Amino acid sequence: MGTIHQEEDHPLIPSSSDQTLHLNREQQQPEESNLISKTWVESKKLWLVAGPSIFSRVAMFSMTVITQAFAGHLGDLNLAAISIVTTVIISITFGFLLGMASALETLCGQAYGAKQYHKLGIYMQRSWIILFFCSIVLLPLFIFAAPILKLIGQPANVADQTGLFAVWLIPFHLSFPFQFTLQRFLQSQLKTAVIVWVSGVALAVHVLVSWVFVYKLRVGIVGTAITLDFSWWLSVLGLFVYAVCGGCPLSWTGFSAQAFLGLWDFFKLSLASGIMLLLENFYYRILIIVSGYLHNTEIAIDALSICISIFVWESMIPLGFLAGTGVRVANDLGAGNAKGAKFATTVSVITSLAVGFFFWSIVMAFHETLAMIFTSSSSVITMVNKFSALLAFTILLNCIQPVLSGVAVGSGWQCVVAFVNIGSYYIVGVPLGIFFGWLQFGITGIWAGMICGTVVQTLILTIITLKCKWEIEAQKARIHISN
Repeated sequence: MGTIHQEEDHPLIPSSSDQTLHLNREQQQPEESNLISKTWVESKKLWLVAGPSIFSRVAMFSMTVITQAFAGHLGDLNLAAISIVTTVIISITFGFLLGMASALETLCGQAYGAKQYHKLGIYMQRSWIILFFCSIVLLPLFIFAAPILKLIGQPANVADQTGLFAVWLIPFHLSFPFQFTLQRFLQSQLKTAVIVWVSGVALAVHVLVSWVFVYKLRVGIVGTAITLDFSWWLSVLGLFVYAVCGGCPLSWTGFSAQAFLGLWDFFKLSLASGIMLLLENFYYRILIIVSGYLHNTEIAIDALSICISIFVWESMIPLGFLAGTGVRVANDLGAGNAKGAKFATTVSVITSLAVGFFFWSIVMAFHETLAMIFTSSSSVITMVNKFSALLAFTILLNCIQPVLSGVAVGSGWQCVVAFVNIGSYYIVGVPLGIFFGWLQFGITGIWAGMICGTVVQTLILTIITLKCKWEIEAQKARIHISN
């Protein structure tokens, strides 16, 4: 009774239950603010890599688009030849070598996280050897482009002109091993500002050179190829000078004979990475190839090409998140921070999904006027409007899948993802698309079937990521770096 009386006499003194509730609220508020703070810090780290990566990809991709635009002044035959080389041959070699370079992203990212800085330069030199060897192996695609095109039914004049342009683009192709590896070497150390500056300067120089030599001096198709070769090698030179001339004093200690050791293991990881990204890069391009055998109208093919162009431009953003996620996960695993790698994955998925919803809403909101950027033909605009829903959901799915692939790159799961891509894309997606097309659904059916393949791939990668034991992955990374 005394206790009750005391509480009544002092109503301002809280009861034990009130004190407990107050303490719980105090603990909950710091946890919530701490989560927001951690998310903000992780987002800044993600964008530190993803932002420059997006800019550099758009800049380097724009060089090819600018070349095609200026080539339009050289005649329809030259424009057709340049388009075939850049959209078919280059897309194969670009996707494969870019994927192979992601193996360097895994190793350099983990070594940087473990503060084994001297190994980054050795890894890059190994990657130079492997990727340059593979680029030499791919040269027949350029050397024998004309006979290959004639074999598949292209007109002789188009095939010959394409073959001429392809041969003169060999230096452009040979720049890939060095461009891709230097970018990943610098990204892994969060030295991203130099990538932005070099890419921006190279793009500006390419616009100027193309305008002078192609538009004003009319140098022809060979001169057009040389301008593209020059601009890409200019970018390589800028990154190389920065990396080896003092920009990376801890990670670049000079050329080393150790680069020739362990090449087979490095090649296996690079090959799996190359197959993984090649299958992703080439997947929706198959849509245009297959649709040509379904007796579709020229208007439908033009509309489809516009949709794919929009998709390719937008995909530069998810590919930037792939790079950012790969670096963040690799850094944390190399540092033994399993919780950090898991949290970086969560933040990356949420951020990329938000960006995906943004572009999905743009396509859905402006579906009737979207094609006006590319054409004034009312029939093509109407057809693009018909495809807009498929385009929107393709963009949305494409913002989730690259982030999960980035997790795979950071963790070294490239071989697993390569098999997932083969099964999802080419055992499920393509056959399903062809089946729907055969059922008289046309391009819409083919596209819907291929989206099903993307859905299957995304679900499988999501399950793999959710079941990941991050502590074990961190241990594997530390052991791998030690060995």
